[in-house]
Amino acid sequence: MTNDLIAKAAIDRRLAEIIGPVIEDMGFELVRVRLMSGKTTTLQVMAERPEGGIEVDECGEISTAISAVLDVEDPILDQYALEVSSPGIDRPLTRLKDFETFEGYEAKIETEELIDGRRRFKGMLAGVEDGEVLINIEAGGEEQTIGLKFDWLTDAKLVLTDDLIREMLNARKAAGTLNEDAFDQIDTDEGDEA
Repeated sequence: MTNDLIAKAAIDRRLAEIIGPVIEDMGFELVRVRLMSGKTTTLQVMAERPEGGIEVDECGEISTAISAVLDVEDPILDQYALEVSSPGIDRPLTRLKDFETFEGYEAKIETEELIDGRRRFKGMLAGVEDGEVLINIEAGGEEQTIGLKFDWLTDAKLVLTDDLIREMLNARKAAGTLNEDAFDQIDTDEGDEA
């Protein structure tokens, strides 16, 4: 059963049932599926390795694999563009484990029902306890920790902060996936054009 944060609409849940196993067989985890209509219909798929992270060529491999399955299953009536990506730095939080992994980071959370007169909460993630997401929020001029049942959540994402960017860059550097020479090259190239 796919939760509503990974796949909100009925079609998203159906798509997650089709492509989730393909992604998992390849050694990745499905983070989010959204079929978005606008000028063109786009199927957005976010995936990552269980330990976090994904490379561009891996997104290409996932795209090829799920395209083949979607061609056979044919769940989308209209023409669409397939977009496979990483969750990004200010990523959506769609699984209970995400709230543990990113404990200590700032997040925005929305709930389906009003809780203490509000649906939107912003604060520092404080982990998970008994199926509840804990978040430190400002209330009445003081900080307090509240628990929100995971099932109540309709949307959650990390807030893009300088600390978050710094931490993610440091993690990529430590993992050997950040090539600092590429940044030096960009600076040099820009300087030559002036």
